[in-house]
Amino acid sequence: MTSRHDRDAAASASAASLGPLDIHLFREGTHARLYDKLGAQCVEQDGTPGVTFTVWAPNAASVSVIGDFNDWTPGQSPLESMGEVGLWRGFVPEVAVGARYKYHIASTVNGYRVDKADPFALRSEAAPATASIVWNLDYTWGDEEWVKERNRSTAHGRPFSIYEVHLGSWRRDGDRMLSFRELTPLLIEHAKRVGFTHIELMPITEHPFYGSWGYETTGYFATTSRYGTPQDLMFLIDSLHQAGVGVILDWVPAHFPTDEHGLGFFDGTHLYEHADPKQGFHPEWNTAIFNYGRNEVRSFLLSSALFWIEKFHVDGLRVDGVASMLYLDYGRKEGEWIANEHGGRENLQAVAFLKQLNEVIASRSPSIVTIAEESTSWPHVTGHTDTGGLGFTMKWDLGWMHDTLEYLGRDPVVRKYHHNQLTFRGMYAWSEAFVRPLSHDEVVHGKGTLLDKMWGDEWQRYANLRLLLAYMFAQPGKKLLFMGSELAPLTEWNHDVGLNWGLRDDLKHRQVELLTGELNRLYRSEPSLHELDFDPSGFVWIEANDGDRSIVSFVRRGRDAKDTMAIVFNFTPVPRDNLRIGVPFGGHWDEILNTDALELGGSGRGSLGSVEAAPVRSHGREWSVNLELPPLAAIFLRPRPKKGETGQ
Repeated sequence: MTSRHDRDAAASASAASLGPLDIHLFREGTHARLYDKLGAQCVEQDGTPGVTFTVWAPNAASVSVIGDFNDWTPGQSPLESMGEVGLWRGFVPEVAVGARYKYHIASTVNGYRVDKADPFALRSEAAPATASIVWNLDYTWGDEEWVKERNRSTAHGRPFSIYEVHLGSWRRDGDRMLSFRELTPLLIEHAKRVGFTHIELMPITEHPFYGSWGYETTGYFATTSRYGTPQDLMFLIDSLHQAGVGVILDWVPAHFPTDEHGLGFFDGTHLYEHADPKQGFHPEWNTAIFNYGRNEVRSFLLSSALFWIEKFHVDGLRVDGVASMLYLDYGRKEGEWIANEHGGRENLQAVAFLKQLNEVIASRSPSIVTIAEESTSWPHVTGHTDTGGLGFTMKWDLGWMHDTLEYLGRDPVVRKYHHNQLTFRGMYAWSEAFVRPLSHDEVVHGKGTLLDKMWGDEWQRYANLRLLLAYMFAQPGKKLLFMGSELAPLTEWNHDVGLNWGLRDDLKHRQVELLTGELNRLYRSEPSLHELDFDPSGFVWIEANDGDRSIVSFVRRGRDAKDTMAIVFNFTPVPRDNLRIGVPFGGHWDEILNTDALELGGSGRGSLGSVEAAPVRSHGREWSVNLELPPLAAIFLRPRPKKGETGQ
């Protein structure tokens, strides 16, 4: 029996051909490589170079290609219907790479006529222009070693420290946005210096409205023209890989904008979206919602996801707006939504699509990660699909983010009454494979900066910010930090303005960046801090209930028993002298990081670099250490190698 994977591979054997198997898989909702079949494919026909154009428009009476090559005249370059499948296809000679084009569609419905951009275009005009551009993806990659090494490992046991970047505002030349190629050496230098393992690019698919940050996509196969060509993006990814930095793309299958040239009302009918606005229109974002129950739409979205993985070598997809996909009543009031066939609020078709998406990616590229931005308690988002899960590799822990930021905004006098905001995540920490995010959503739209959210005077706010960063890196789970947060900016993020890199000339801001780098390096180098991020055996509380003093402490462990770290946090500005905590081993424990160190902007208090465990029982352990715990600080303690005795 031929497997689905084999059938799909066979269907893609000849890039420009479109055979019965392709049509079958397309209509079945399982074709994951439509980017090799539809859109504008540069070919030769009977020795004549040109382009074969293919578009899905089942309710069209006629379709023609208009562009530079025919003075944008409808009917000059007609496409032929392929019958009930709804595809229109035709060869236009002498059209070459760089030609601008659209599809002129005359609908069978109400005489509707429209000029549409190509849903499978590889490149688009710079906004506000909206034409598609004939292009190819020729590029010579140099990241073979990176891809080979990536394919040997899985994400769960590796350090994953993600730097979330909006390219148009990360760095500018005055008011001018930099290109992919201009940004490449700058991003590499910064990521390497500060120690991030991965760059996550906020959506770089084509989008008409820059202020959507890319989350309102019109080109699901097109790199936004704002920063250059597809090859320029390939150069950026290739160069990052060769420098040892992974790349994750933000991908948006939850909704799309209603701009006339886009996917909406494509052939005079609601083709990609639901016809009923209770299912097909997103009231919060004023956008259209994909019809996940339509097989051809699923093939379109699957192909988009695989496109970025296979053609652009990305290491993962962060899937935006998953919660909005899962719930039929998301953002809606009573009476504004339609229940599923069982009377529930779950979008069963979206659930099936997300499972299919993750199964397809896992079967073809098992080393690729998918990360869900899912803001509810939907069960088993990262569970295996064969046991009822959605199949994502990881999920953002938005509850941790909100609880921790709210806690650190409180006066330390009252923090003892809210101690559970620090410890509650222990109730669900192992229910999913979590990423701890401090993302763009928390530093925009009047929410202020991370520094703004911290309680206290200037020194205390910086100390609280250092605590926040240390708490994120110490907790089990992978890490994500939005660009600029490592500089402790004084103004919230504005997509129209580049980050204020002049802050690095100010010692206080440079010290926060230094701490971020130290935390990244510690996280990457210490197996105890990343190997068992998703395994409860990698985390043990020392003290979770000292709310009166707002102190928490815990042990992180690696797969090898010798890889152990004890981490202690003081969430008040009161130093805690002679604080005794139980530790797993006797011998010396070295203070390998103290966020109160003078070089990090702290007061310089601590335990003078190391402490020796004594055989004094504490916190249920036979060994303990006596600490000088600085104010508003975290200390990381590691047992000195090959010293001491094993305890409990």
